[in-house]
Amino acid sequence: MWKSLPRVLSLVVRGFALTLAVLATIVVIRTATFPSYQTSPPECKLTDPDFIPADQERLSRFTSAIQFRTVSYERGVGTPQELARFTQFIRESFPTIHGSPLVRRDVVGNYSLLYRVDGSDASLKPYMLASHLDVVPITQEANWEAPPFSGQLKDGYIYGRGTIDAKHSLMGCLEAVEFILSRGHRPKRTLYLAFGHDEETSGHFGAKVIGEMLAQRGEKIEFILDEGTPVGEGLVPGVSKQVALVSVAEKGFLQLHLTVNEEGGHASMPRSESAIGILSKAISKLEDSPHPNMFKMFGTGPETRMLEYVATEMTLPYRMLTSNLWLFSPLVGWVYSKKPQTNAFARTTTALTRFNAGVKDNVISPEATAVIDHRIHPSSSVEEVIEFDRKVINDPRVKFNVINNMEPSPTSPYGKDSPTYMLLQKTIQQIYPDALVTPTFMVANTDTRHYWSLSSAIYRFNPYVMTPSDLPRFHGLNERISVQNYERVMNFYYHLIVNMDEPLEIKRHGHEDEL
Repeated sequence: MWKSLPRVLSLVVRGFALTLAVLATIVVIRTATFPSYQTSPPECKLTDPDFIPADQERLSRFTSAIQFRTVSYERGVGTPQELARFTQFIRESFPTIHGSPLVRRDVVGNYSLLYRVDGSDASLKPYMLASHLDVVPITQEANWEAPPFSGQLKDGYIYGRGTIDAKHSLMGCLEAVEFILSRGHRPKRTLYLAFGHDEETSGHFGAKVIGEMLAQRGEKIEFILDEGTPVGEGLVPGVSKQVALVSVAEKGFLQLHLTVNEEGGHASMPRSESAIGILSKAISKLEDSPHPNMFKMFGTGPETRMLEYVATEMTLPYRMLTSNLWLFSPLVGWVYSKKPQTNAFARTTTALTRFNAGVKDNVISPEATAVIDHRIHPSSSVEEVIEFDRKVINDPRVKFNVINNMEPSPTSPYGKDSPTYMLLQKTIQQIYPDALVTPTFMVANTDTRHYWSLSSAIYRFNPYVMTPSDLPRFHGLNERISVQNYERVMNFYYHLIVNMDEPLEIKRHGHEDEL
């Protein structure tokens, strides 16, 4: 037996070396031959006869829109007078739209707006472009570089609350439709414009009512495009080009109220465990036991495709990893888990947002409560998250109560087999010819939650460039958009509307999605 051991070890080593050689060969071949998912449509140019310039008149309309203080504070609490003034401004600013026999305008929930632009072919399903009228409140106004409701033009940027969330898309849509109708063009496919007035507080009185109205009319929408992820510059590691991130899904959310009730008393006679201690241990368990990493689970959802769709444009080390996620997904998942921004794409997240207990320094509190905020990965569900938490805590003394919840959105079709996604990709690359387009999902939520029953193809995308330094401006200080970006926004929506005159059909590009 001992005499044969060296031979056995030699065979094991040879087998291991052979396995490594085979794996290395596969990795090299896949890295070298991995398909590209990008296209090269004709570029939108400044010299095109149908290019929409950001001239003084259009800029004036946009900067005026920023000056309306259409703030949503909490559900049902906003700025009704400002909303009324803003909707009247819109009516007066776009005379062609509001005077066209092709356009029907409905005021929904007192302030939200729904436009229907009738197409020439009634047999085609309509599509919908969405945005919202309201903005979030201002903080630290004294620290803004320009007054937050001024719409001030400074160094090539327009400053003000709403410039990137989301009056740029609202006004960009309207400018595009105004331009098209003023040229005497009637779209082939019917178009809806949906502008809610309380998106920042969940859209309960705006988009929700719009969705219900369209459902009552029996409308089925070909696809819906709302605000969402941007054209990122420097946001994707290993990629030097701009990356247009198209969200095909949204995370869900779950807010849990945890309670422990135990006997209290005087601090001089403590029991071995207290309500505070029991709940603290439970919270510690949750923070020490994160939900499963979807990259490590060999997922094939948007979090994986997001990398694969740009793999061919990555630097070599990144390209090798992303071209071979069948092998390296655990490693990529581990890397993603190290930063909060990327960890949010890898799993359902857990955040302790409140912890309350105690009434006096020398009194043992009989009760301790906490609130946990989960953002649920599209591959999971509310029920799965609750069950996971119960198993991790494993203590019947900790009582669960659901405060609020929403399931993750359905995942919309994407890739070469989705005509709507490919049309959206074409439009993006007409405006950003050097950008890569890739699917992803949003970690936040939009008004599209109220439109799930209307369409199976819902996308969330902002057609402007955002760099890492711009991220804090979103809902933060010095929100702004460049004049060039706003010009691109208008032309993006124009080209999207024009492209929707084309037949929606599957077009092959010589590669396969099944890798």
